[in-house]
Amino acid sequence: MPTRNPNIAIYFHVHLVSDSTGETLVAMMKASTAQFRSATALEHLHALVRSEAQLEQSLETIEAKPGVVLYTLVNPERRKRLEDFCRARNIPTVSILDPTLSVLGRYLGAAMTDEVGAQRNLDDAYYSRIEALDFAMVHDDGQAVSGLVDADIILLGISRTSKTPTSIYLANRGYKTGNIPLVPGSPLPAILDTFEKPFIIGLVAAPDRIVQIRQQRLMGLRQDGQTDYIDQDRVRDEVRDAKRMFVRKGYKVIDVTRKSIEETSAQIINAYNKARPIEERRKGMRL
Repeated sequence: MPTRNPNIAIYFHVHLVSDSTGETLVAMMKASTAQFRSATALEHLHALVRSEAQLEQSLETIEAKPGVVLYTLVNPERRKRLEDFCRARNIPTVSILDPTLSVLGRYLGAAMTDEVGAQRNLDDAYYSRIEALDFAMVHDDGQAVSGLVDADIILLGISRTSKTPTSIYLANRGYKTGNIPLVPGSPLPAILDTFEKPFIIGLVAAPDRIVQIRQQRLMGLRQDGQTDYIDQDRVRDEVRDAKRMFVRKGYKVIDVTRKSIEETSAQIINAYNKARPIEERRKGMRL
């Protein structure tokens, strides 16, 4: 079999067939295709496929644009129809949840529910996430500081250390998160020293990375010219002073340079869980 030139871009169709929103399939597809740098997936999302007519429409598209089919279908008849259709046309199919469900079923000794979109039930965890998102919006960028006494996590950092997007991501995981910007010449709110519950994290980044992001922000705002905001020496001082303050206060420090929001958040959650007493962790486990 000839060896494919790794420098040649590959475009291929990926069909995501789901009887729910398809978010699980999209996440799995993106994580998997990211491992093949020369390949670009042409995504076709077939969401909320809950009838034979809807499935037939999806099959028509799959036949017209064959590629790889990833699916999550609970209904056994529709699963079989999709699998038989693709097998007859030599189109590979993967039921992405089957291996996990099989292992869990054997381990738990329990049967799987046949409820469509069961992971999206409006349960307590769902309402906790909504509450956490509301909390993050109210307590973004140093707003309503006194209310942060009820936070799970408080993020501190100079401008452009991804405080807001990280807060939103953590809130979507169910963690009540607020953030406070560090402004040169302005002290932290003294009330922070009285808080016992919130886990306080200091976010830092390499000065050159901060300057780069700030420059891009100014360009987006159509603002030109040299200012202290993007001065390399001033930014270096900001980062140094922030680090010193975090160490002095005993706050956990996380460097977000070149990290994705997901990577930063995972590191924060790990640190948060390690810092909490085991019994408290059991009471308030997040999904």
